[in-house]
Amino acid sequence: MREVHHGELESITGGLGQMARFAASAIGRATTALLDADLQLAESVIAADDRLDRKQRDLEERAIAVLARQQPVATELRTVVTALRISAELERSGDLALNVAKLARRRFPDHAVPGELYATVREMGNVAQRLMAKAADVIATRTLETALELQGDDDAMDDLHRALFRQLMDDRWHHSVEDAVDVALAGRFYERFADHAVSVAERVVYLVTGTYPDSIPAASR
Repeated sequence: MREVHHGELESITGGLGQMARFAASAIGRATTALLDADLQLAESVIAADDRLDRKQRDLEERAIAVLARQQPVATELRTVVTALRISAELERSGDLALNVAKLARRRFPDHAVPGELYATVREMGNVAQRLMAKAADVIATRTLETALELQGDDDAMDDLHRALFRQLMDDRWHHSVEDAVDVALAGRFYERFADHAVSVAERVVYLVTGTYPDSIPAASR
């Protein structure tokens, strides 16, 4: 029974890694759809979100079944509870990629992002994708050093988000209010996506150590 128990926990963890990689791919493709006004690509991201939702429900059901039938203890219990929380974070990440794709679809055939903001938004998409890919690696390896790095990595997204708003508030902004609202929304989607990647890493730290990163002394990191 214990071997089956551990095998199921490993399978659940593997499923979380798949979800994270899927979310990373989704935000990358959604960014391309947004910047290129690619309706077909946007539709593919929107359609694929159901797959992530189904995966999240499947992992949740399996984790609850482990709790109900096999009564995990100590680290095993922490693994199950953390898996439930991580799967929710990843499902929300997928929703944010979905929102970016829906924004591209809503503005088609127009571009939602003015040309002078392309570079900033593209880099936000790149950073979001890198952060979630790194979170997927953290899920697989449980490497604390890499998990703790994500908090610093997220600073790049915060800087980009501030830069985006500076451009929106600049007196030289000559685009429509609708353009400003859409760009602001996109920036928020990317920022929240990155926050979820960091939260995933923080939950892995909790899984391994029993505490969250802000409780770990800096000298021991």
